[in-house]
Amino acid sequence: MDAKSVTPSAVALILANPTPESPDDVPEIVVQVLDLKPIGSRFTFMASDGEAKVKAILSTHFASEVHSGKLQNLGLVRILNYTCNDIPQKTDKMVIITKCEVVSQALDAEIKSEVKIEEPSVLMKPKEEAAGLSKPIGAAPATIMLKPRHDVKSASQIVSEQRGNAAPAARLAMTRRVHPLISLNPYQGNWVIKVRVTSKGNLRSYRNARGEGHVFNVELTDEDGTQIQATMFNEAAKKFYPVFELGKVYYISKGSLRIANKQFKTVQNDYEMTLNETAVVEEAEGESFIPPVQYNFVKIDMLGPYVGGRELVDIIGVVQSVSPTLSIRRKIDNESIPKRDIVVADDSNKTVTISLWNDLATTVGEELLDMVDSAPIIAVKSLKVSDFQGKLLAPFHKFFSG
Repeated sequence: MDAKSVTPSAVALILANPTPESPDDVPEIVVQVLDLKPIGSRFTFMASDGEAKVKAILSTHFASEVHSGKLQNLGLVRILNYTCNDIPQKTDKMVIITKCEVVSQALDAEIKSEVKIEEPSVLMKPKEEAAGLSKPIGAAPATIMLKPRHDVKSASQIVSEQRGNAAPAARLAMTRRVHPLISLNPYQGNWVIKVRVTSKGNLRSYRNARGEGHVFNVELTDEDGTQIQATMFNEAAKKFYPVFELGKVYYISKGSLRIANKQFKTVQNDYEMTLNETAVVEEAEGESFIPPVQYNFVKIDMLGPYVGGRELVDIIGVVQSVSPTLSIRRKIDNESIPKRDIVVADDSNKTVTISLWNDLATTVGEELLDMVDSAPIIAVKSLKVSDFQGKLLAPFHKFFSG
């Protein structure tokens, strides 16, 4: 195949194997990117092999490849891993690309192959098909094309072979295919995910017009670095709060998804997850992975357009100062919570004040206070930017690196 060409019948290859068990099962698939455009925090495009096209969507961590100009419209990409989803209320498929690499940047034009209209190789009624299969070897050329059968192992067989006598906690992975987070949508009924808890909130009480209750949320990250926020209320919150531990890996199923509320979301995902009492959460004992942290840094001098908005931003910079811990009384319940401010500067020669709340103020804030004289460099993810008394404040939800 030419270095700047697509794989013949690539779309057919994808649709014939819509859910590869692993990247090793994915053949050589190079497609051309057409009609590349943003949709929320992701990018969609039409994947073309010159003859056929299929709608595709990239994982959120490929946004930086697009913004940098590496992945371009009319360019070529090699698909290394994917899964296919049905598009609600349509017969079309959506290819969720979880891993790919750029083969070529934009070509001069769209690749188009000459489409030959041929008689289908198999077009028989049941009786004719039976007769056709019974023809002797020396008969005239048959119109039936038999493809070699590949033994396809189920997820349970693969997991069982790899792990032998797996621990009971691995039951979910053994009974169903594990789905990447990017492939989930509110219209799916059955799925299993394998994720690491990368942030755990407190079990909080609330009171509103409908009464009192409890709420608790976690941020989950899969092996591709895709994140999602999961929220539990009342009995589910009390049930799963002691189950989820920061840094551990879990199999989760029987949750539901909905469009994320941009006012409250803390990760870059168009959806958020709800787990009720019937959700299944099992620790993946003996398993651990460090998901890649995907950043999309914004210069401090470019934060202005984000003030008061709902879009989350990431920044990187040098810590210039750390305030003492303050006690702030919340209006909603009159409870006192700790708060600490840090001032960060970057190479745009501007500064921003980042507020640390609750445990972050007393843990990460204390560590930064001890290190401030050495001017530590920190990367901060998922900030909501607001304007308070003439300052840019970024209410801070989590700390990823320093």
